Amino acid sequence: MTASARKSPQKPAADLATHVDTLDWPQITAELNTQGCAVLKGLLTPDQCRAVAALYPDDTHFRSRIVMGRHGFGRGEYKYFSYPLPDLIAQLRPALYVHLQGVANRWNEAMGIDIRYPAAHAAFLKRCHEAGQSRPTPLLLQYEAGDFNCLHQDLYGEHVFPLQVAILLSEPGRDFTGGEFVLTEQRPRMQSRAEVVPLAQGDAVAFAVHHRPVQGTRGTYRVNLRHGVSRIRFGQRHTLGVIFHDAK
Repeated sequence: MTASARKSPQKPAADLATHVDTLDWPQITAELNTQGCAVLKGLLTPDQCRAVAALYPDDTHFRSRIVMGRHGFGRGEYKYFSYPLPDLIAQLRPALYVHLQGVANRWNEAMGIDIRYPAAHAAFLKRCHEAGQSRPTPLLLQYEAGDFNCLHQDLYGEHVFPLQVAILLSEPGRDFTGGEFVLTEQRPRMQSRAEVVPLAQGDAVAFAVHHRPVQGTRGTYRVNLRHGVSRIRFGQRHTLGVIFHDAK
């Protein structure tokens, strides 16, 4: 299995990784630590968003299609990309990982989890593949009016990278209405907290996959997170999900 790139209808800018490097990572990191999520403004251009969304009808890019209603996941559908990934996703995945792996390692240390993540995404994927997790997990989601995504966690095997990224490819207010990204945080002996994250076309949200550490008055404790999408009221919404671990 290889993670090399496949040509897509519109190639990403050659400096996509450089663009990722220019984001305000100290602020992103601070928001991840305090809220469990952070917005990456303008991660993709409108042209890049449209090029990725346009891949959806072409099944040659994908390994499987999931209709949510058949599995109780909500309404709508999504497709998992196959290897080799389209250029943009193949470049974006390791570029984002470089900046998130430090957060992941600090979170695990704070929660008393012994697992640490290597500096390069390729090294982490090697760990996944050696454990039998070799199916790519980046996915493209498509929602129509009335569709929604139930609260869930994207866990695909023993090896899980604790952060992931979702990128809004459609333009709110023009392409669709509704469809807000929702994150819930279940705190020990407390009621759950909900976070609604507004996104513009090309914006991304980085967020905790499963759990994260929170500093309390008596030390650090662990909270459990789930994410989903509220009901689409009008139009069509596409989202690119970038998950850093592969699946069994």
